[in-house]
Amino acid sequence: MSKVKLSAIGRKVQAEHGVVSSFPDDFFGYFGWPTVAHSGDGALVVAASGLRNAHVCPFGRTVICRSEDGGRTWTSPQVVNDSPLDDRDAGLVAAGGGRMVLTWFTTDNRQQMAARLQALDDERKAAHWRAGLARVTDAAVDRYGGAWMRHSDDGGLSWGPPKKLLVTTPHGPIRLQTGVLLFVGKHFPSMEGFWRGDGAIAALSSSDGGREWDVVSTLPVCRETADNNYHEAHVGEVADGRLVVLIRIENAEGYPLDAAGIDNFSLVKTVSDDRGHTWSPPEPLNFHGSPPHLLSHSSGALVCTYGCRQGDFGQRAMVSRDGGESWDYDLILRDDGSDGDLGYPSSVELTDGSIFTVYYQRERPGAQCALLWTRWALPD
Repeated sequence: MSKVKLSAIGRKVQAEHGVVSSFPDDFFGYFGWPTVAHSGDGALVVAASGLRNAHVCPFGRTVICRSEDGGRTWTSPQVVNDSPLDDRDAGLVAAGGGRMVLTWFTTDNRQQMAARLQALDDERKAAHWRAGLARVTDAAVDRYGGAWMRHSDDGGLSWGPPKKLLVTTPHGPIRLQTGVLLFVGKHFPSMEGFWRGDGAIAALSSSDGGREWDVVSTLPVCRETADNNYHEAHVGEVADGRLVVLIRIENAEGYPLDAAGIDNFSLVKTVSDDRGHTWSPPEPLNFHGSPPHLLSHSSGALVCTYGCRQGDFGQRAMVSRDGGESWDYDLILRDDGSDGDLGYPSSVELTDGSIFTVYYQRERPGAQCALLWTRWALPD
């Protein structure tokens, strides 16, 4: 059982909702796995995998949208990456001085995509898929497969060349109070190993704005679990410098969570008091929801947003006011999702203290997944 104190709230917060990018009926209208960040020059920037056809497809591209008016209006998506593989999970962080770091990963999805192609009954769509799959060759996998990053020195208006990384996680690194970047993510050992879930959750740091990275530590796992159970992590920093990491945990082939008494598609928590060099034994939170994004709010609260893929589908939040020792969870940002293909919310604080959260979700049943936003305030 978890020693973390948890209080289920289960009520809606007062919120305003809007759209970052939506093409509900377009073949290339699917968006997913976004991250929002401040650019450093007053703009908001959203990175996502977009202009795709489906959750798994041969058309994933990394796209950027910008807002100069606090999220009210957004530019059309600008394509940053369009490799022959499926470019997924766009992480984004402001590294100071107008510098931004964009992260993503690519996979060899040929087996899954071939099965989906066989199920298509629309010849026009099938032709698109065959053309897309033709780009995914062994040579392309060798060249483009893995975890990646790019830099921008102008607030995300232009981007430098891609560079390989050792780890991946949906929302990328964070910038600590010291200015150091800290990246807690899943080690990407190989394409085959990635699909098995091999690779530990590791912490990397960069003191030069993300140009070079050093491995700081490997995070521990719960008893009767394996690295294969642990995926999409995110880290937050509280005022005293303590680091709090939440990690998505789920069943893996050969590694069911029942024996460990941990709920599938839930979160585990671990903390570090020495800048990520050592970590506390992980504690399962044992409620449905994943993956996490952590925001250190100016009030001192630590805010985590996550997706809910069962029951009332939608976006949720939880709040800790004591550095992650206790949490009020299942604050409902919205519960109108049509199915479980949604989530991956990430958040920034606006100048008035409100929270701006971006995620993906269908606007109506049958539509392509869109990039949407919710603006809300911390409850008293």
